[in-house]
Amino acid sequence: MKNSSEKFAVILAGGDGSRLKSLTRAITGDERPKQFCPILNNETLLDVTRKRVELNFKPEKIFYSLTQKHEFYYLSHLVEVKKSNLVVQSENKGTAPAILYSLMRIATQNPQATVAFFPSDHYFSDDEALMNQVERAFETAERQPQSIVLLGIEPDKAETSYGWIEPIDSLFSYETNAVSRVQRFWEKPTFESAQHLLLKGCLWNSFVMVGKVSTFLEIIKRELPDLFRMFEATSVTYGTFAEKQTMRALYAWIEETNFSSEVLEKCTNELYVLRVSDVTWSDWGEPQRVLGTLTDLGLQMDWMLAAA
Repeated sequence: MKNSSEKFAVILAGGDGSRLKSLTRAITGDERPKQFCPILNNETLLDVTRKRVELNFKPEKIFYSLTQKHEFYYLSHLVEVKKSNLVVQSENKGTAPAILYSLMRIATQNPQATVAFFPSDHYFSDDEALMNQVERAFETAERQPQSIVLLGIEPDKAETSYGWIEPIDSLFSYETNAVSRVQRFWEKPTFESAQHLLLKGCLWNSFVMVGKVSTFLEIIKRELPDLFRMFEATSVTYGTFAEKQTMRALYAWIEETNFSSEVLEKCTNELYVLRVSDVTWSDWGEPQRVLGTLTDLGLQMDWMLAAA
């Protein structure tokens, strides 16, 4: 029997980083997405994310969700990673296909395993503290195997460009590192709404999430049955010469689909949120967030001097 406590991680690195292109173009002089750009301390965001994840996971248990057209940029950073751990999409069709393809690939190794997903374009002030909270999320997922656990960051301002998670109000939902049921999501609220959410004890959605592979798959099957059926039909080709061609045909057919709006927001009854209070976080999706974080840290990168 497969080990049901086996832990995997998926680093989501297949996005195009369009909103940050003005900054990344100034840093590198080319069109590479932000996850392959040396923004902080001459390390790419992918490298930084990988080091963070390797604090808790064995390298052979880490999968990388990528997109074929970025091969020139990612190969040199993942040269020692087994090809079977590279989940290469022929096109970027949003987070839902990227997550589903990764889950299907892990399921061929161990369908009873537990998995964590990590975006590759986020800043965390304390990797060790963050990964300690990820471990707590794994413990919760083991106790509640039919649920998915999200890491919600305790906010310090009424941010309007982030997604927010509203926990179900309880005696303990405001406690540091509390685990609560999810009431609902708020995507990019108005400033007035964000102020209300801040005062109400709501959390920023980091999109770091943990759950059983089987639970993720069951929820996707229910919420996106057509997409699930197509991926399930192609899974027999995984690990064969036919996989690349089959997946190219599949990706040419499917539509772009967002995991947050099309899956998570529709299954709040099966979600928990873990309140992360001891880590500063920033989604580096826009130039002003990157520059703001570096300014707050008192850091002056070489590329900042060149761009000045």
